[in-house]
Amino acid sequence: MIKLVATDLDGTLLRHDKTVSAWTRSVLDAARESGIHVIPVTARQPLGLVQIAEQAGLVDWAIGCNGGLGYHLETGEVLFEHLLPPDAMADLAAAVASELPETRFASVRDRGDTFIAQDGYAAMTAPGDHGRDPQQMGRAKLIEVVADPALKLVLRHPWVHPRDLLRIVLQVGTGGLEATWSGADFVEVVAPGVTKATGLDELCRHLGVQQSEVAAFGDGLNDIEMLRWAGHSWAMDGSSDAVRDAAKGIAVSNMDDGVARQVMAFLRDPSAW
Repeated sequence: MIKLVATDLDGTLLRHDKTVSAWTRSVLDAARESGIHVIPVTARQPLGLVQIAEQAGLVDWAIGCNGGLGYHLETGEVLFEHLLPPDAMADLAAAVASELPETRFASVRDRGDTFIAQDGYAAMTAPGDHGRDPQQMGRAKLIEVVADPALKLVLRHPWVHPRDLLRIVLQVGTGGLEATWSGADFVEVVAPGVTKATGLDELCRHLGVQQSEVAAFGDGLNDIEMLRWAGHSWAMDGSSDAVRDAAKGIAVSNMDDGVARQVMAFLRDPSAW
């Protein structure tokens, strides 16, 4: 029996235009009506999930910031929040900046409500990045970006690809912090030991759901731990080999309602899984 569906959003549940198809919405509604929790597990902070939740009918718990924040979409109740220590962020930022001085940093605080961007960060963003207008991101000094505990530290470089930026971050050493890439134009760092898998495990223990009763879907490097952890898991078609190897199966792409197709197959015949 599946009691919980955990799905990444960008590149997984969402189409390329960041929408949810009407058919996918109908399947998710059917899953919820049958008593299955449908949980977004995303790198996004709450601000970036509001419109998506409305489209997809998500009204349950959500896991944001790559496992750093667990909260209820309707009540706003916070189940857990894991914060980056300022000293660790400052050390990491200094090490990366020594290798790539053009790197710019931003921190996400106050359960996602506050976004502190270093001077020059906004110039690298596009409208809608982080759910914000670049003109409203501010121009803080790096010491201000890392001054207080944060849910997430974000790194961008004007020309180094995020995949390569992540490699450099890992090379200089994270001091135990968790660094990953979700497929967006930046690298994300969260608290020590925090991944989508740890966040999902915390939520499942709260709900009384067993690991074997979870079906997970993802497409990015930041989904690997979750796909390995879940009793049932699918990587989306087109995912990298590392992501595909972490999953138990391969679903058709996000443009072909891959998540909904697998969920519908279970609803029609639970033994099919």
